[in-house]
Amino acid sequence: MDRTPSPSANQAHNPSPLADPVTIARDLLRCPSVTPAEGGALSCLEQILKAAGFTTHRMTFSEAGTPDVENFYARIGTGSPHLMFAGHTDVVPPGNEKAWTHPPFAGEIADGILYGRGAVDMKGGIAACVAATLDYLAANGGKPKGSISFLITGDEESVAINGTPKLLDWAAKHGETFDHCILGEPSNRETLGDTIKIGRRGSQNGTLIVHGKQGHVAYPERADNPVTGLVTLISALKSEPLDHGSKLFDPSNLEFTSVDVGNPTVNLIPGEARARFNIRFNDLHNQESLKALIERRAIAASGGKIRFSFEWEPSNADVFVVEPGPFTNVVADAVEEVTGRKPVLSTTGGTSDARFIKNYCSVVEFGLVGQTMHAIDERVPVSELVALTAVYRNILDRYFA
Repeated sequence: MDRTPSPSANQAHNPSPLADPVTIARDLLRCPSVTPAEGGALSCLEQILKAAGFTTHRMTFSEAGTPDVENFYARIGTGSPHLMFAGHTDVVPPGNEKAWTHPPFAGEIADGILYGRGAVDMKGGIAACVAATLDYLAANGGKPKGSISFLITGDEESVAINGTPKLLDWAAKHGETFDHCILGEPSNRETLGDTIKIGRRGSQNGTLIVHGKQGHVAYPERADNPVTGLVTLISALKSEPLDHGSKLFDPSNLEFTSVDVGNPTVNLIPGEARARFNIRFNDLHNQESLKALIERRAIAASGGKIRFSFEWEPSNADVFVVEPGPFTNVVADAVEEVTGRKPVLSTTGGTSDARFIKNYCSVVEFGLVGQTMHAIDERVPVSELVALTAVYRNILDRYFA
């Protein structure tokens, strides 16, 4: 369904013939860049941006126990202000390709809809910001009134170790400084223009382990069933909210995602029971204070009768928020002018690479509508790609005015 209005008169100009977001998006979708594979996507971007006058860099980062990841950085201009567009070309696997209406890596268009893995998350967004930049440069003598850069990574859909964090570190060591960043993740909930992300909740994974004593089910007095204790602690941890939200964030939330006893024998009381969980937390907590809160609540619920422990996984997903200000106003005003909608400033959703970028400059997220991301038949209306390009173009005009 076409969810976007027609572009308003202010951006109904004749764009540069090279600045076609649909062509760029189709070229990117035809690259099978399932994380961590580059799949030709970065090569495609490098060719386009180098031809437009950008200085480009390709680098591969490594770390023990993780796959190597290829990344891309390009910049045009040497002065300030410096606006960065950021994103990732890696995508999640397509799943059962036979279930797709159109092949996931064909970039096919049907009835005004572009299909493909990454159409929404987030090759479509990258195509739009590239097209907008090419159009802006064509209208301004090939040079920005400052600097424009692209920071594109290849492992956002995975562990995010050899991508954006190391690419930002590389940029800093090479003297690159940024004033502001637009991350083109699919930020909108229902319609293009309804949401700008100005922050993200933190994410923490853990496992609750209840320690019992193995025994025969016919003699429960000789055993200590950990399943009973696990049910008690799960109920206790879910019964009371972690908080009631803050000024810019919804309440934190704990979700149990699996329970594992590892017991194939029906007449055997197991010796251990485990439950994995994830917590999405707001700015009322940090990782350490959150862990302490969960452990205190478990101790209280156990009443000294349940033996348990926690295994906490490492996390690089801290909570953050960008306080609204002049830059968010620039983005919001551009969105409203093009789409006719006043966007909500939101901190909902999962994690993104903005959690790393915010350590280097102010960052907001605005991209496509996220309803089909990671789904079979991931898709985007062509009109939405064109409208998003118009939004980015409007942002560039306002930013460098």
